[in-house]
Amino acid sequence: MTITRRTALQLTAGAVAAPAILRATDALASSGTVKVFAWQDYIQPNIAEKFEADTGITLELTTFGSNDEAESTVRANGGKGFDVVFPSITNVSNYVDDDGEHFFQPVPEAVNMDAVIPSFLRDSAALGGVQMGNQVALPFDWGTEGITLNRAALPVSDADLSYGHLFADGTEGKAAFRQKSALIGVGLYLDAMGEIDSNRMLDVYKSEEDARRVFGAIVEYMVANKDHFGAFWNNGTEATAAFKDAGCIIGQTWDTTGLLLNRENPDFVYRAPKEGIITWLDSFAMLRGAENQEQGVAFMNFMLQPEVGGMFANNTGYNSAVAGAAEFASDEFKAQFNETYTAEVLSNMWWWQSDTPFYAPVVNEMVEIITNA
Repeated sequence: MTITRRTALQLTAGAVAAPAILRATDALASSGTVKVFAWQDYIQPNIAEKFEADTGITLELTTFGSNDEAESTVRANGGKGFDVVFPSITNVSNYVDDDGEHFFQPVPEAVNMDAVIPSFLRDSAALGGVQMGNQVALPFDWGTEGITLNRAALPVSDADLSYGHLFADGTEGKAAFRQKSALIGVGLYLDAMGEIDSNRMLDVYKSEEDARRVFGAIVEYMVANKDHFGAFWNNGTEATAAFKDAGCIIGQTWDTTGLLLNRENPDFVYRAPKEGIITWLDSFAMLRGAENQEQGVAFMNFMLQPEVGGMFANNTGYNSAVAGAAEFASDEFKAQFNETYTAEVLSNMWWWQSDTPFYAPVVNEMVEIITNA
């Protein structure tokens, strides 16, 4: 997937999107309930209250902190119990039942797919949004994993910043890691240094043999440098706590961690390592077993409004995939976006790829070794 500064800032360019909250309003319920399963910070009170006020539909929100949690919950419930779910698009292929049927249905015709930035919708197919020949998940937002650091404690310039600084002198016991993500970040560093041959970490998706070869070398390096481990995190709350409570001065984190810390304390910055910033695309989809289909469509169309996309960006620090959303984003959000995502950064993104059958089991083994080191 290729994102230029122009396509990324269709966030601010005001690309055309249907302004109406509900398409075919007369066909959609203006009452009832919709059951939504989303990331912990996605549907904050201002969005929930606006949705209920605008539609008359009651929102029942359940949250999760990781893709693994979301998948296991949907699977345990047999694909029922929720209407709309927010998976990372690279994980959509995992939502298949024991009979090989996908838990997500094709995107309903009444959903305003035209509201999504066209390049994201186009490229979502290769990243997992199309399953069994159908578009089942729509891009909703995108963000990155890079380096959050306390520049007062670790004065490293933007040009020099590397995933290798997680193991720099002075970071002993003060570096934060999400183990499964660090496998990629540290791998990009070792690849750039010529320490491993990984085709810039894309080899881990080729075969189980390649995944074990590459990840094995990365784990060996990380365990040998385990004295730098300060905190492990698996969700946004834990990532923030690594800096606020555990005393970390650097970490590989989601963008929202560093950007929100920066709003509180300018010593904290979020930046792209020179090896490339790791980029993800989240989506939302309707379960095949959804009991509230019309209300689910109304919710999806509500979330695809530019105004709501701007509210979402202000709330979370993530970037909306809705065309024109940043017209409604705050000046603070726009300033942070422009400071973080320079043209050079946007031309050097590393995209998470769609999961392969062997990928998650191998990664889980490696995470266990790192965690228990």
